[in-house]
Amino acid sequence: MTYPRHHIVTPETGGFYHCVSRCVRRAFLCGEDAYCGRSFEHRRAWVEERLLELAECFAVGLYAYAVMSNHLHVVLSVEPQAAQHWSDEEVAERWVRVFPARVGDAVDEEACREKIQRLLGNAERLAEVRLRLGSLSWFMRCLNEPIARKANQEDGCTGRFWEGRFKCQALLDEQAVLACMVYVDLNPIRAGMALDLPSSTHTSIKLRLKDMEQKESLSKRKLGPVAGMLMKPSLSLRGLDYLELVDWSGRVVREGKRGTIASTVPSVLAKLGLRELQWQSQMLGIESRYWRAVGTVESLVAKARALGQCWLKGAGRGECPFKGERKGTAHP
Repeated sequence: MTYPRHHIVTPETGGFYHCVSRCVRRAFLCGEDAYCGRSFEHRRAWVEERLLELAECFAVGLYAYAVMSNHLHVVLSVEPQAAQHWSDEEVAERWVRVFPARVGDAVDEEACREKIQRLLGNAERLAEVRLRLGSLSWFMRCLNEPIARKANQEDGCTGRFWEGRFKCQALLDEQAVLACMVYVDLNPIRAGMALDLPSSTHTSIKLRLKDMEQKESLSKRKLGPVAGMLMKPSLSLRGLDYLELVDWSGRVVREGKRGTIASTVPSVLAKLGLRELQWQSQMLGIESRYWRAVGTVESLVAKARALGQCWLKGAGRGECPFKGERKGTAHP
């Protein structure tokens, strides 16, 4: 059973979300398709370039992503109120960067400037565009549609390339955000597409490792987005702590394939107040043990009550804070 998107995504307030888009049937986003023998590896660059481009235009912070063979993962923070503080000129310029005027495959700079001026002269259209630049649904739409058109053109076909809707999970607290980020960054390793973090191409962890090589201050800076706006205080972890957490989690997930598990649990878990098994359970169960939202049992119970429901999948995975009530339930 499907539910209206607004039950999870609140357009006015935003928040952190995990989005997944999957290709239909046997369609391959990228990689080597054993069924038809063709390689679509070049499409990874399409998705990554578009993601990073859109993150600089929308009121979002891109925290994690992974481009897989027939699906992609995105973890981002959406802040609709940020777009409300942009000037009209900034809104128009950002929107034209998303949908530039083109002549063939080339961007027509003069036509883009004219498009900006026309948009500035239409107050009603400008207000609509401002809302769209703070919308999660429009972000995913502007990501998926161009990729689908290019892929269909390359394949010489028409019709759906992606499934009907992208899957979306609300990340209700910092623990959920970090667990989902690690889950996404480790996707290529779990799928056997990469042996270690440096070889995990077209992922956010690859960008963070590159950033670490270029900036010695990573050990002091808080964990922020890899692209886009930092609209809220950074997460409490340092960037270096996060890299340590991903590396250790990857060794646990791929035991026997990347060597032995580290003898000591990283100190970052203690900072988060988490036990080793508690962390593994949440991180590995992002898609299988949770559904519309990810978080601690308390945050899931609170979300269920806010929706007027008695239960959200995943709430029963922790200790129920309400004595006498069945695990996984919340009574308004």
